[in-house]
Amino acid sequence: MVTMLGLAVEGQLTPRVLELERRAQAEEEERAMLVFTGNSNPQLAREICGYLGIPLGRALVSTFKNEETRVRIEENVRGADVFVIQSTCSPVDHHIIELLLMIDALRRASADRVTAVIPYYGYAKQEKKTAGREPISAKLVANLITTAGADRVVAMDLHAAAIEGFFDIPVDHLRANPIMAEAFRRRHGDDRREDIVVVSPDSGGVARANDFRLRVGGRLAIIAKQRPQPDMAEVLEMVGDVRDRTAVIVDDMISTGGTLIEAADALLDRGAREVIACATHGIFAGDAIDLIERSRIKEVITTNTIPQPAGAPKIHSVSVAPLLAEAIQRIHRHESVSALFT
Repeated sequence: MVTMLGLAVEGQLTPRVLELERRAQAEEEERAMLVFTGNSNPQLAREICGYLGIPLGRALVSTFKNEETRVRIEENVRGADVFVIQSTCSPVDHHIIELLLMIDALRRASADRVTAVIPYYGYAKQEKKTAGREPISAKLVANLITTAGADRVVAMDLHAAAIEGFFDIPVDHLRANPIMAEAFRRRHGDDRREDIVVVSPDSGGVARANDFRLRVGGRLAIIAKQRPQPDMAEVLEMVGDVRDRTAVIVDDMISTGGTLIEAADALLDRGAREVIACATHGIFAGDAIDLIERSRIKEVITTNTIPQPAGAPKIHSVSVAPLLAEAIQRIHRHESVSALFT
């Protein structure tokens, strides 16, 4: 078989095609990889760059006197593969605007591809309408990021898996369970498998809790709760035996801490020896840290998707920088990211 261009004969690639493929691969390898960050979590961005072995890209991200956000990319990005690391944590709206303006600036500066790396995705709990005349805020934020010009999104432990479908661009949804499970084993020993019960604080988190259980051992318990109003939960019932065991509550985020503390009290009242919490995103809104420090919870293991304050003895933070750096490297090289989900 001979193609119209004469580039293939009897199903075999000609030397011309092989040369074109070699050149394309060489150009891809030579394409610069640049990493920039806004002001939400610069320490995490620096850690990621340390693992990648590249300097953090230079960008001016500040505020004018009239409180408008100011962004200027201070190095050449033309034709580059660019990654913007920005957690949309508090102040959420301001950090979202920083992300949108940085993406727009990079697009206008002729970056070849812009990937938004969002370790913590704000508005994730507003992924559906709970009453009439309410927005679906998580969907609107996804639309804004896409419209700004992002080609791809990397996120970690989205509150609802449906948020992936809010984007019309590829989304790599990473999980922190392997990192937190390793931190738990390192801090509390790897020989306590029969002494542990992993607890899901609600029915929606059962898959996450069971995945954690498969990594650290032990049994599974589930707490049933209801929310009479936002940021407030009531424990209704629990399935599973926690008596004389270490109860490990596994969740994707801790916001006000009220739900966590109430769940811990319920577990201890049912005979649990101690309660440890593992949550990817430590939001700790309001006086959450003080409440946790005064509670009967022994320890909270979280990650640095959101910057954590110093001076909180019960809060232990582990870094997600190695995982995000590996994901960035694989995306840049057009390699599979699926292996990172195991």
